[in-house]
Amino acid sequence: MYKRIIAAFLAVAMSAAFVSCGNNKGGDTGNGGSSSQTENETTQENVEIMNFTPPAEGDTIIEMNIKDYGTVKFRLFPEYADKGVENFIELAKSGYYDGLTFHRVIKDFMIQGGDPSGNGTGGESTWGGKFDGGTDPHLSHVAGALCYANSGSTATNGSQFYVVTGMPMTAEELDSYAQSGYNFSDNVKQAILKAGYGYPFLDGNYTVFGQVIDGLDVIFNVQHVETDGSDMPTTPVIMESVKVTEYHGEECRFFISDYDYEEPTLPPVENVDLVNFSDIKEGDTVACMKIKDYGDVMIRFFPEYADKGVENFVELAKSGYYDGLTFHRIIKDFMIQGGDPNGDGTGGESTWGGEFDGGTDPHAIHAAGAIAYANSGSTATDGSQFYIVTGEKYTDQEIADLEKYGYRLSDNAKEVYKNQGGTPFLDGSYTVFGQVFDGLDIVFRISEVETGDNDKPAEPVTIESVTIGEYDGRKVRWYMSDYDGNTASAESESETSAEAETEAETTENEAETEAAENETEAAETEAAETSAE
Repeated sequence: MYKRIIAAFLAVAMSAAFVSCGNNKGGDTGNGGSSSQTENETTQENVEIMNFTPPAEGDTIIEMNIKDYGTVKFRLFPEYADKGVENFIELAKSGYYDGLTFHRVIKDFMIQGGDPSGNGTGGESTWGGKFDGGTDPHLSHVAGALCYANSGSTATNGSQFYVVTGMPMTAEELDSYAQSGYNFSDNVKQAILKAGYGYPFLDGNYTVFGQVIDGLDVIFNVQHVETDGSDMPTTPVIMESVKVTEYHGEECRFFISDYDYEEPTLPPVENVDLVNFSDIKEGDTVACMKIKDYGDVMIRFFPEYADKGVENFVELAKSGYYDGLTFHRIIKDFMIQGGDPNGDGTGGESTWGGEFDGGTDPHAIHAAGAIAYANSGSTATDGSQFYIVTGEKYTDQEIADLEKYGYRLSDNAKEVYKNQGGTPFLDGSYTVFGQVFDGLDIVFRISEVETGDNDKPAEPVTIESVTIGEYDGRKVRWYMSDYDGNTASAESESETSAEAETEAETTENEAETEAAENETEAAETEAAETSAE
């Protein structure tokens, strides 16, 4: 369950214009990232949820035709989101949305569109600029909800919107989320269970202003489109037209169970050879990262699969950029993140100045020990910040759960995540450009330091230097099993073992002494008795 919640938070935080991170970059970007925006620590008011109420005869509705997919109809809620409804209607009447795309699609979460720039960076309201659409507890993020994307508050609503698909939910899962601080009202729970899918973590932070009344199967089909590392469909999903019309009593089909719906069958993931643990050749470029009070971490690079990412790191390191910086964010069983001259996740730039696009490649995955660039929602925002993966080992069931929630893994990747561990839910969204080949025990030891607010270490973990050199043929130790228990916990166990052996020897010596004394006493007694006779 913990991994599933992290994956859910990641989905939220990785939606750049959906939940803006500003300049804050996270390799975890999720259970760290902007999860705090979705936390709902107090019980919601238990008002009636209105998403599934049909419109009245003559009410204004929206008819959206999505090229190659079909038509979707939405009812609107002016009584709960008047400005949001007015904005969408006026933009649609002006033809604003016609020809635009769904530029970001995340399975079991949402499909997002309405940006004339086509990348999540643009769009404005019918009044120009942004507006505040507010929120209302009568409307929840159930499957089919129509909502505005924003950059951190409802006061930054514009033209961008999203339609919720959501995660499949059971009563047991909702209860487990409640135990993690998400105290949904009873009526929200019932609405989510009725829909079967939803994303109630976003309630209260985004303006819900409409609901699908027909064509939910179209929305669910769109969410299965193939996407790149920025969640952008590789084949454009185009809104041919968005029209304002009226409701005339047609049947409302609010739930996916109302449709004869079957999920599209996706082709298997290409089972490429992975390079994370491939041989290093003598003379290959490597980095030595000296971490104060911990030791040296050796890193090999993947220039054939992340050429710009490698070049950026090497040049920054040669210039001394990283010397003296800290690991400003550390999450146990996840990653350690550094490379920000501001020391708080808000700064840093590439060797060329500003940001660059490092891309992704399926040959390099987020295995334990992988090094990758943090970003603000896409690999086009790579800079100087990086993270080193620790992660966890996954069981077959946990991998099956990830796949259920839309994370597609090759057979080779599955074997790595089962046997060596890592963070598979980050694959395809962040630039992996290297791998630790010695000093992985140090990385894991650092991952266990005490942290405070924003996962910042209570005591600074400082990078004394990063030097670039050539591989000299030294022993390669890819896996934690290669370190013979050379971790803090193993050292503690060794000390305990040594103490136990000393104690055992002492006890044994005492026992031998006591036995010898008993034998002496017995001999003296026997001698005394013999003498008496």
